Amino acid sequence: MIKTCRQCGVGFDLDDKDQRFHERISAKFGNKTCEIPLPSFCSDCRVQRRQMFRNDRVFYNRKCDLSGKQFVSLFAPDSSCKVYHPDAWYSDKWNPMDFGREFDFNRPFFEQVDELMHDVPRLGIDIVNCENSYYCNFCSDNKDCYLDIAGEANRDSYFNLFVKHSKNAVDCTFVYNSELCYECINCYDCYNIQHSIYCENCSDCFFCFDLKGCRNCLFSSGLRSKEYYIFNKPHSKEDYEKYLNGLQLGSYSQRQKLYEGWTKFKRENAIFRANYFLNCENASGDDIKNSKNTFNSFNVLNCWDCKYLYDVLDAKDCHDLNYSLYKPELSYELISSLNMVRSAFSMASHYNNDVYYCEMLNHCNNCFGCSALTHKQYCILNKQYSREEYEELVPRIIEHMKKNSEWGEFFPAKISPFAYNETVAQEYFPLTKEQALKNGWRWRDLENDTNHKASDYKIPDNIKDVPDDICKQVLICEKSGRPYRIIEQELRFYRRMNIPVPHRTPDQRHFDRNKLRNPRKLWKNNCKKCGAQLNTTYSPDRPEKVYCEKCYLAEVY
Repeated sequence: MIKTCRQCGVGFDLDDKDQRFHERISAKFGNKTCEIPLPSFCSDCRVQRRQMFRNDRVFYNRKCDLSGKQFVSLFAPDSSCKVYHPDAWYSDKWNPMDFGREFDFNRPFFEQVDELMHDVPRLGIDIVNCENSYYCNFCSDNKDCYLDIAGEANRDSYFNLFVKHSKNAVDCTFVYNSELCYECINCYDCYNIQHSIYCENCSDCFFCFDLKGCRNCLFSSGLRSKEYYIFNKPHSKEDYEKYLNGLQLGSYSQRQKLYEGWTKFKRENAIFRANYFLNCENASGDDIKNSKNTFNSFNVLNCWDCKYLYDVLDAKDCHDLNYSLYKPELSYELISSLNMVRSAFSMASHYNNDVYYCEMLNHCNNCFGCSALTHKQYCILNKQYSREEYEELVPRIIEHMKKNSEWGEFFPAKISPFAYNETVAQEYFPLTKEQALKNGWRWRDLENDTNHKASDYKIPDNIKDVPDDICKQVLICEKSGRPYRIIEQELRFYRRMNIPVPHRTPDQRHFDRNKLRNPRKLWKNNCKKCGAQLNTTYSPDRPEKVYCEKCYLAEVY
């Protein structure tokens, strides 16, 4: 079946498996079954719409609307929503059930949900069980971390995205179970590696790509269980150490030259795997591990019988999830969730069953159109019902939603509490202000911080020459022109690791790393060795030598 996307007008294909999936996830209310219709948006527009409800890294200083406490929040001081500090939001000083209201069959469902979302206080920033890590977001069990986004159980880590169970990780993206890592992407179980991508079980490696089980390697790619390699050539320990010591890695200008040279060497000489799969069967997408029958998915682990997943762990029988972890099952169109079962069209919710069109729910089941509830069941728009009343009323609401083409669709973008450029949608689907406004989406002018006047301070080139008082200076990003500062713990890390002070803001460094990652889009391409057809994130016009799995394995093993 070919359908035309309601948003972009592009045709997209739906097959029998999609139909069967929607039949399996049909919502059940007593003896009534309400089938979730096939999507009317293409997969790209669906993920873009969900991402418009997640702000990862645009922070504001504001007051808690309950306690008056000043704190760092995802919501601007002039937000139309009520915003609480986490201590106040999780306290017993307010009750979300007080905002309950009856459903009005004379008005659209989304209009009523929008009003509820504006009335119920919002969690100002999402951190749970963290110590000395308030300037983080979507994090749990962190200690002494700073600007760590979507992190878990990290220690002394700064400026990261999706880094988990790691220590002393700085400026990293998708790094797991690692220590002393700097400017790394998609690395696992590593120690003391810098400027490296796709490394596993490696230590003391710099400027490397696609290494496994390696130690003491420089400017190398595609190696397995090697030590003392430079530009993929073996060296003696003495020659290797002499070469490493002569690189002057403490110099910013020297690192920039080395990085540029390494990037050119990698592009011209490395073998690029068409898809980064590990222990997968019948999969498509990229960065997939230990998964089966998982398609059009990116950065997923331990997933079965799924489609359109983005940054997902342990999912089974799910479609269209973002940032959803810990055994989601039989679920559809979720973002920022944990352990959701038989649920759909929900966000920022954890450990729930059978919930639809909900946000910020914890440990609930059988809820519809609710916000900020904990340990509740049989609620609609935050109003309590008996089981019998709930099972009779929800199907009626769904029939009402069908008349307005609301049932089966995620929350419309216009009710997002964030402007488009505050959300991760801007990272994966960048728009200009004019384009966003033309689509009817809000935009916020994010200006430079005018509370600080930047000095003419010149950052010393070598970390050995950087004084302590740099932490008191306001620095200017060499690319964006925006101000930023160096924090004390960050400076200690640079000195320990002989890393020069960065000349760009943390946000700019994050954007620079994003450009090193392949887009989450698949193209038809051909293996540069055998000519086999590929479905890969490397577009045909790119210069890299992309190999099919068979040729790749023959080359590196």
